[in-house]
Amino acid sequence: MSEPKKDAPRRYIVDGAGQRVLVGLTISETIEFEALDKPDTRPGADLLGEAARVREAKHDKRWMELYVKHERAWSDWMAQTRARLEKPPLLN
Repeated sequence: MSEPKKDAPRRYIVDGAGQRVLVGLTISETIEFEALDKPDTRPGADLLGEAARVREAKHDKRWMELYVKHERAWSDWMAQTRARLEKPPLLN
């Protein structure tokens, strides 16, 4: 797995319900990940107190959990894709 970065490329697929999701995540997890991925841009956000820093640490932990779940699923998906491409077609 590569080092996680908040600007890492995202890999979306369309799930069985026709919703655009990150590989390996549900629609609710994708929405949560995207919300956690956005920096707090409110004026004075960098001056927030200790409670906000604790909340931010929890958000970072959850972001990492979702990122790792997505990254593992992506790696598995890529390996399966490569394996399918490397198999020669059966000829009758």
